[in-house]
Amino acid sequence: MTFPDGFLWGTATAAHQVEGGNHLNDWWAWEQEPGHIKNADKSDPACDHYRRFREDFDLLKSLHQNAHRFSLEWSRIEPRPGEFSASELRHYADVLQALRERGMEPVVTLHHFTNPTWIAGSGGWESRETAERFARYADRVVTELGSLARYWITINEPTVIAYQGYVKGEWPPGKRYDIDRVARVLANLVRAHWLAYERVKSRHPELQLGLAHHLRVFDPARPWVPLDRAVAAAFERVFNGTILKTLRRGELVFPLTRADRASGPRPSQDFIGVNYYTRELVKFNRHYRAELFGERVLPAGAPRSDLNWEIYPEGLHRTLRSLRGEGLPIFVTENGIADAKDAMRPAYLLAHLTSVQRAITDGAPVRGYFHWTSLDNFEWAEGYSAKFGLIACDPRTQERQLRPSAQLYAEICRSNRLPVSVEIPPAPPVDEEPAGRVDLR
Repeated sequence: MTFPDGFLWGTATAAHQVEGGNHLNDWWAWEQEPGHIKNADKSDPACDHYRRFREDFDLLKSLHQNAHRFSLEWSRIEPRPGEFSASELRHYADVLQALRERGMEPVVTLHHFTNPTWIAGSGGWESRETAERFARYADRVVTELGSLARYWITINEPTVIAYQGYVKGEWPPGKRYDIDRVARVLANLVRAHWLAYERVKSRHPELQLGLAHHLRVFDPARPWVPLDRAVAAAFERVFNGTILKTLRRGELVFPLTRADRASGPRPSQDFIGVNYYTRELVKFNRHYRAELFGERVLPAGAPRSDLNWEIYPEGLHRTLRSLRGEGLPIFVTENGIADAKDAMRPAYLLAHLTSVQRAITDGAPVRGYFHWTSLDNFEWAEGYSAKFGLIACDPRTQERQLRPSAQLYAEICRSNRLPVSVEIPPAPPVDEEPAGRVDLR
């Protein structure tokens, strides 16, 4: 149960969810409108991590983590078009230096869901110009900070940005579009990655760039029903396969070709970031046209997180195995559970890390694992209600308190191995029931 030498062990965060004080982006504007965020929560102060990053890193280092994934806040660095803040760039240089001083490998995300308000006001990801503006931002940031970090993630979960913001309309900008207009959004996100990749690699070929892909397992709710199998396969192709295939080929593939025939570098990622949380069962429903005629359901009796997501560790093993053919190093860039009582998280950790270890044994080149997340934070539309942290954090008092799962993870990080005996509960029977409100976060 030992992991490879040099394996990266860490946690992942996003700037808007932990920093506090981010008032110049589209999410802050979204939070001010009633009904958008559970309990009317606001992302300020979050975890006050902007000021407390050093003490937070001390805590993570004490838990034997040797790496950390975090994001930069675009709206801080470029608050107005073409105006880059020297003080904010120095701040993030200090963050990177603090990680280096503690012997922790930084993995830096350039875009984690939030856009500066001036980007949102000029069309957001519906505008082709946003791709060019993102590439300009990425080029400037890496020019300033590239000597302090080897691994860079351009965009976190482009499929989720498109789905939550332009299909479900539950995240900014709150649109509900048909597949053609959503394809345009995804095409612009891919173009932004391509342009950023080309510019950064031309200046800094030694750096490693990739995307963080949200990958879910989609299984037919009734395997004996051909239409269920068909819609599950469609979900798999569109949500999981489209971006990966596009980056592998260097050209947009269906349905992105509805929007554009653009092409880019081949390949255009040096590693694959995998964000995995759960699987979904899919059954055909003709009323779900905007979602490829697929209604998502949950197995009756399945263990679930506080967000009603099925706990399905085998899905991580399946996902990592499926990526072996990409021929690239893999990092699990997010994996975690909303569990306020910390009752399920220890078993969740062990079961999912067992899946990672099995995938490595099966030949998947997994190089690191980043648990989502270090501190309870502002969990987007769920506000502070969803507790993903190994460390509890009260936004009113800013008190940090280790959960038992943090100690378990610390021992795994320290020893670079899992406990000798790990019990994984058997998969529940596939008798479906309505999934309720299920997000692709």
